[in-house]
Amino acid sequence: MMTITEKVAHLKGFVEGLELEDSKERKVIDAILDILEDMALTVSDLDDEVGLMTDQLDEVDEDLGYLEDFIYDVLDEDECECGHDHNCELYEVECPNCHETVCFSEESILDGEAECPNCGQELEFDLSDDQETDEEE
Repeated sequence: MMTITEKVAHLKGFVEGLELEDSKERKVIDAILDILEDMALTVSDLDDEVGLMTDQLDEVDEDLGYLEDFIYDVLDEDECECGHDHNCELYEVECPNCHETVCFSEESILDGEAECPNCGQELEFDLSDDQETDEEE
């Protein structure tokens, strides 16, 4: 397949093959061919630049993908098993069954029960004494 610049050069060859005399028509045709040649070169340059920009944009997109993966991995590491970030309030509780110290979020404690992640034992939390103390203060 011929490029635009090749097509314009081919057209110029046709016009030269016509062996037109130096007339007003020949001057107009030559002027049109010069404009077409300039346009073809401009389009060719733009194609090259678009190709270069496309390559650069692909590299930026790839780098952004790596960055997103890194950031989301870091965010995932900052979450505890309950899905809360490490800035949430965690409470350490010793499981009466396996005697391991486990951490629970405030939400789990306020629900009144949670499952020990080590042994699976259902733990119940009685906050009635704590709530009475808070009300007295």
